[in-house]
Amino acid sequence: MDLGVDLGTTRTTVAVSDRGNYPVVGFLDTDDDVREWLPSVVARTGPGTQGLLFGYAALDAVAQGAPVLRSFKRAMAAPDVGPHTELLVGDEPVALADLLTGFLSALGEALRTRSTVSGEDLGRTVVSVPAHAHSAQRFLTLEAFRAAGFDVVQMVNEPSAAGFEYSHRKTRTLTRQRNRVVVYDLGGGTFDASLVTIDGPQHDVDASLGLNRLGGDDFDAVLADLTLARAGAGEADRRGTAYLDLLEQAREAKERLAPQSRRVVLDVAGEPVTVPVEDFYEAAAPLVTRTMEAMAPLVHGLDEGTPADVAGLYLVGGASALPLVPRLLRERFGRRVHRAPMPAASTAIGLAIASDQGSDYSLRDRLSRAVGVFREGGAGREVAFDQILGRDQRVVPGQDLSVRRRYRAAHNVGHFRFVEFTGAGGTPQGDLVPFGEVVVPFDPALRDGRDLREVPVRRVDGPEVEEVYTVDGNGMVEVAITDLQTGYAVRRQLGAQPA
Repeated sequence: MDLGVDLGTTRTTVAVSDRGNYPVVGFLDTDDDVREWLPSVVARTGPGTQGLLFGYAALDAVAQGAPVLRSFKRAMAAPDVGPHTELLVGDEPVALADLLTGFLSALGEALRTRSTVSGEDLGRTVVSVPAHAHSAQRFLTLEAFRAAGFDVVQMVNEPSAAGFEYSHRKTRTLTRQRNRVVVYDLGGGTFDASLVTIDGPQHDVDASLGLNRLGGDDFDAVLADLTLARAGAGEADRRGTAYLDLLEQAREAKERLAPQSRRVVLDVAGEPVTVPVEDFYEAAAPLVTRTMEAMAPLVHGLDEGTPADVAGLYLVGGASALPLVPRLLRERFGRRVHRAPMPAASTAIGLAIASDQGSDYSLRDRLSRAVGVFREGGAGREVAFDQILGRDQRVVPGQDLSVRRRYRAAHNVGHFRFVEFTGAGGTPQGDLVPFGEVVVPFDPALRDGRDLREVPVRRVDGPEVEEVYTVDGNGMVEVAITDLQTGYAVRRQLGAQPA
């Protein structure tokens, strides 16, 4: 049975491919009730990684007073993140790579023993990442799934996967004249938007934009802070375990809101505090506005009734279920706003469609970040920048793309500092993320294992050098820098180590 796994900031959702159907997997919580997700939560009950609990077991431990870490996926968006990045769970640090692997191992165990697919053979797995995820985030995700025992065959951007779910569920809305969809994906920790052209089973992503740190967690914080303000609490009350408990209350209350809801009641220090829903919506509206501003280039003219080829704006992601979100979007874009029937599961269902070996769905995505390199120049006195890949570069699952640079080295040592960035125009601008440095000894005498960072750069008549950049179908980049005279080469999976 092939799987689609959406590793979420607050909840992780799984769907399966079953003879052309794509049901969402139910998990048994500790009361044996069935839930359509596994909480993305870790708690500590003892020292070391052996003392960590995940999912529903973690929530039970938290109820008994265990320290907890929620929304750990958000740490993966940091520009300096790497496999050895540490997070505190209680008072003890845990390597992010170990935490992710532990959670996904618990997910695999829950699938095999405490789910609606228990006893089934788990086959190929397709997983997701935010569309604007940088290389280190993609690397960490892929490595953690594989270390946890999943047979990962493909990694798909979250809104691209939701595009599959849209065309599977809403085929009748697509015509030759209206064959494009804007996927609005507001999850627990991130916001993504993609413009997708759909021609039968073929999906072409025209562009993707997003915000790496905006999601349902931020709406929870708005509601919690409003509640504290109405209770007359001070700044000190916005820290510690009591505030974390209040955030959890806010999340649960937010998810219960319906269009007809008028008030929210939360508990502060044992006393009920009432917040009018409209006050919450007024305070949270700027968050929705930020998402609309971020995706503005994708929907230009849609609020004026054009472009005519856009079939609709499709709302997915758990946080898009908040009634405020479709209300504000419909005020701006009218009837073309479609809310997914299962917004929290749309990405997982789309991933399951992608995993279906009998499906004829296909995808051509794009890089959401440009890739470039700073190189030494002028005997180390200058730095030159070279954009290797643009944001419009096509990425096709299962296919690799190579870009080459060939030149004669002019220095004894080559320093290559790689960056990803969201700006356009061939210069490193916008959201810039350093994601690796490679130092290459062009002088054969320096290839003895010494620390090349301590070697002064000087001009020499160096060898002919070739740089080969390979982008795989998951959007990950590998570089190979080769001395063509001797065959000496340095290879690096960019994003695999901290920059």
